[in-house]
Amino acid sequence: MNQYNIQFLPMDVKVSADTATPPDCRDGVPGSLLGLALTNHLDLDHACGGVCACSTCHVIVKEGFESLSEPTEREEDMLDLAPGVSLYSRLACQAVPDGSTHLVVEVPSWNRNRVKEDAE
Repeated sequence: MNQYNIQFLPMDVKVSADTATPPDCRDGVPGSLLGLALTNHLDLDHACGGVCACSTCHVIVKEGFESLSEPTEREEDMLDLAPGVSLYSRLACQAVPDGSTHLVVEVPSWNRNRVKEDAE
């Protein structure tokens, strides 16, 4: 499967992606969940600019976790700093789907950009 979908919760925003053409985004690893969110106009906090130097883009992968790239030791160290970490936590800037399945990704409530949400 080259084409797959990602549903971002709780916003219930669904985006389509294709492993053959990763998003053109300078934030995060090419093809990352962060890049896919940003290129689809979904604001996801990432204080460090997507270079794995913070944990503000922490997400919880509800479905499709096995299709993501393996976390690096650096990512795991950064996740140790994030509140509410689960077994299915990843940094959106580092997690790259392989396209083998659709994903459901939850952005924790404490991690959403309140200013943008309040403006809507």
